[in-house]
Amino acid sequence: MFQDFFIKKMLKRQGVPDGQVDQLMGMIKKNPELFKKIAAEIQAKIKGGMGQQEAAMAVMKDHQAELRKLAE
Repeated sequence: MFQDFFIKKMLKRQGVPDGQVDQLMGMIKKNPELFKKIAAEIQAKIKGGMGQQEAAMAVMKDHQAELRKLAE
C-alpha cells in the first residue's frame, strides 16, 4: 500500500504522465518479482560503471518480451 504510493510519487517526479503511471503500476502488480529483478540488474550495472539511463535501457531491452506480455 505505502509502497504503491511511493512508487507513484517517484514516477510522477520523473515526469511520467498519469496514464502511464497507472499502466506501470498495473504491470508491477502483475509481476512484482520481475521488477525487483530488473531493479537489481540495473543497480549492478550502475555499480559496474554504467550510467543510470544506459543501464536501465540495457536491462529493459533484455526483458523486453516479458514487459510486452505484462503490457497487454
